[in-house]
Amino acid sequence: MYKIVKLKIQVMETFNDVISSDKLVLVDFFATWCQPCKMMHPILEQLKEALGDSIRIIKIDVDKQSVPAGQYKIQSVPTLMLFRNGQSLWRQSGALSLAELRNIVNGYL
Repeated sequence: MYKIVKLKIQVMETFNDVISSDKLVLVDFFATWCQPCKMMHPILEQLKEALGDSIRIIKIDVDKQSVPAGQYKIQSVPTLMLFRNGQSLWRQSGALSLAELRNIVNGYL
């Protein structure tokens, strides 16, 4: 008797796939030990709630995902970057208020 095993194959997008989208992508390079990074989490959630599908927000833990962090020479956290079609449009290190971040993002929508 043969045993049938069901395999779930999950396709994970690579970082380059995500930032190559024609949709605006906000990348939050963060670290779990970083207090300003922790402050940014609810701000990013509020931004996503306000802007919905017009933006994609992803978080990259620099301690676990060193390749994209190294590729963009991330030296301090949080560092926020905006991408569209694989191109870096904007970059800033340090925490921002929701109003500041929304003003910046709205300029690229």
